[in-house]
Amino acid sequence: MRIEYSGAYYHVINRGNAGENRFIDERDREKFLGYLAKGVERFITRVPTYCLMSNHYQWLIETPQANLSVAIQWLNVSYSIYFNKKHRRKGLLFQGRFKAILLGSGEGSGEGSRVG
Repeated sequence: MRIEYSGAYYHVINRGNAGENRFIDERDREKFLGYLAKGVERFITRVPTYCLMSNHYQWLIETPQANLSVAIQWLNVSYSIYFNKKHRRKGLLFQGRFKAILLGSGEGSGEGSRVG
């Protein structure tokens, strides 16, 4: 179970399954960033900084609402469908659950949301 907070900042990390590359070419990176932009708009989040390595991604995300897991799940599923179709593969794209380190939360954000 993951506890999420509104008004929080997280360092999010997700690695490719079996250490495999998840961003093969520039088009993959562009597509991922496009999904990230849609996710920011859809889930009302903010991503002030990010890093895409060949086999994983990291970013700083601010969540005004306690919706981190649903936002990351949407992004991972959307990108996985694209990637698996493009590269003619099946199966999991990312290794387990994403890692989210709570860096801090805004004042008065004592309300948490449990996500299982």
